[in-house]
Amino acid sequence: MANILLVLNAGSSSLKFSVFQLPEQGELQAAVVGQVEGLGGTPHLKAKDGDGRLLADIRWDSGQVTNHAQALMAVDQLLRERFAGQTLIGVGHRVVHGGAEHSAPLRVTPEALDTLAAFIPLAPLHQPHNLAAIRAIWEIHPTLPQVACFDTAFHRTQQPVGEYYGLPYEYYQRGIRRYGFHGLSYEYIATTLPSVAPEIADGRVVVAHLGSGASLCAIHHRRCVGSSMGFTALDGLMMGTRPGNIDPGIVLYLLQQEGLTPAQIEDLLYKRSGLLGLSGISNDMRQLEASAAPRARLAIDHFVYRISRELGALTAVLGGLDALVFTAGIGENSVAIRRQICQHAAWLGIDLDLEANERGATRLTRTGSRVSAWVLPTNEELMIARHTLNLLEI
Repeated sequence: MANILLVLNAGSSSLKFSVFQLPEQGELQAAVVGQVEGLGGTPHLKAKDGDGRLLADIRWDSGQVTNHAQALMAVDQLLRERFAGQTLIGVGHRVVHGGAEHSAPLRVTPEALDTLAAFIPLAPLHQPHNLAAIRAIWEIHPTLPQVACFDTAFHRTQQPVGEYYGLPYEYYQRGIRRYGFHGLSYEYIATTLPSVAPEIADGRVVVAHLGSGASLCAIHHRRCVGSSMGFTALDGLMMGTRPGNIDPGIVLYLLQQEGLTPAQIEDLLYKRSGLLGLSGISNDMRQLEASAAPRARLAIDHFVYRISRELGALTAVLGGLDALVFTAGIGENSVAIRRQICQHAAWLGIDLDLEANERGATRLTRTGSRVSAWVLPTNEELMIARHTLNLLEI
């Protein structure tokens, strides 16, 4: 009898899921990929098989599927029909924050879940929903093993001195430190380098995870040595709706002079800033690139500027640079953004091949370029499936 693994990535109004079949030998294969979106509004379930063929396209009326538990019931029914006679052996979850304690995936228990709930204030857009999916699985399959895979774990190897803020030391002891995020994506890229780009696998590499959430990670010998993100996922680069690094005095000003409440500031920083805030148009890079509006251009230019500035900082952390790797939605698909970043980084020794960039080649730089640039698709779901399988020792 064949076995399958379920991988979940729960957002505030969505539930992404992947099902991996366990082969007798070789790599795990995604058999189903889908998502339920519009939770709390007009929900929609869509799923495809591993070859991209449509398996399900279900829409519900408003109010029929309002939370992750109800969404998982629908997903569970779909999987029972699709994989009749096969055994679901475990569920792997993307959990954004694991704190300083967790440098590896964790078999989830009720006690562990309580510990992870303490990190909700550090990742309010993600952590509550990640944990809600774990609770929902327990309702459907009370004895099914579940594994939490943390976006912060990969960064636990970064330089200890880089974890500190210039605050009284007791705040560091209480957990205020640089954590870093998007770790599952960076870990996947690091594991892929030996086979795809062996010449840079153990070198000084900056990976640019550029999507609605965006960050950079400095990697040496396939281990994290520095990250643009810090205590929360607000730090570092400007993102779709988040400002990235800002002067902390701005928050004081908003509190004291503008009279904003903490809840209003949270809404501003997490939902109304970034590409959306600067452009006044959209948080979607595709829409901004298609727009002739001056503020769309401003938002794009500032996005590139912030990446270029942080790239220089992480190059200093590495003591030099051998390669720049683009990944995630914008990094993998935006020819213009890659071109602008590489042109800004020409001083580092990146000699961009414009034609290779236009066709989305794996290697973007000319032969002889002192620093190479690459495009490598990320696969966080496969990384989670690998971790889950390893932890369950199957």
